[in-house]
Amino acid sequence: MTVTDPIARFLRWYREAARRVELPEACALATATRRGRPSVRYVLLKGADARGFVFFTDARSRKGAELRDNPRAALAFYWHETGRQVRVEGSVREVSASEADVYWATRPRGSQLSASVSRQSAPIGSRGELRRALLRLKASRSGLSLPRPAYWRGYLLVPGAIEFWVRGAWRLHFRERFVRRAGRWRGALLQP
Repeated sequence: MTVTDPIARFLRWYREAARRVELPEACALATATRRGRPSVRYVLLKGADARGFVFFTDARSRKGAELRDNPRAALAFYWHETGRQVRVEGSVREVSASEADVYWATRPRGSQLSASVSRQSAPIGSRGELRRALLRLKASRSGLSLPRPAYWRGYLLVPGAIEFWVRGAWRLHFRERFVRRAGRWRGALLQP
């Protein structure tokens, strides 16, 4: 691991955060419509490696539609306990169905059931309606595995830029931004 490898630095910071932060994988995901109207929400990071950053969601959701129409996004991690923040920007593509299947199989049964009955971001008449659908599915699949719904997919954010921030006294924060050009990372210090 060298300081010129921002993915390696992220992984090191993530491991350090995991020792002190309750949900180090929680990150804000910003997407935008084709016309540039932004939206942001929290998702859970489910993998990070040399390829990029992986998260999963319902492709029929607002974020799924925005990623389909404008496959660029940004992630922001903030770990107050460590005084660190990481921002990631880049293009987004779906992970393979087999990778999504592997992760789906690790999810708790309740999470699989919820994802199978909910049409994320769509209006609903009542919470009771959703609960009844969940109970029906639970009863009909008792003792059986629950296959991953085709609309439940994984996404890989391929970073083009990664910025590291460390809280500093007197708001003299440390900032370093890495940009990937021609397959190589180049870093530059930024003023706070």
